[in-house]
Amino acid sequence: MRTMTMKRALAGAALAALAMNASAAHAASATGTAKAKILRQITLTNTSDLNFATIISGATASTVAVSTAGGVSCGAGLTCTGTTTAANFDIQGTNNAVVLVGGDSSVTLNGSLGGTMTAALSYSASSVTLTNGPGTVGGSFQVGGTLSVGANQASGDYSGTFNVTANYQ
Repeated sequence: MRTMTMKRALAGAALAALAMNASAAHAASATGTAKAKILRQITLTNTSDLNFATIISGATASTVAVSTAGGVSCGAGLTCTGTTTAANFDIQGTNNAVVLVGGDSSVTLNGSLGGTMTAALSYSASSVTLTNGPGTVGGSFQVGGTLSVGANQASGDYSGTFNVTANYQ
């Protein structure tokens, strides 16, 4: 009986060893790679403001549009004088990176003597690829707008602020 128990114990040990060797024979290993890409922090600078210049209002409501290139379209019944400009924003960041740009869709201008006007904003681009070449560093975009001028709009100096954003794609 003792021999039988020993044989069983040896057979059990042999089976266990075989099972351990079988699972070790089927084991696999691999390596992974960790990566990171570092981008410079974006800086966004306003270099010119959106300027609708001087407007003489009329008896009917109308609009003044300043394109993203700075051109002006003065609506019926209005007189527009002076130099108009689109807002310009310079972007600095990592060379060859694509930056998504955007911001507020409108701005409210408050008059110094009362009254308000609203301008719908337009952007020259929705994305900018940053470059670093001769005479250029980073990128830029412009913001134009269409100002709604009321009939007999209250006189005064009007201004308002709007937000723009620039984020890596």
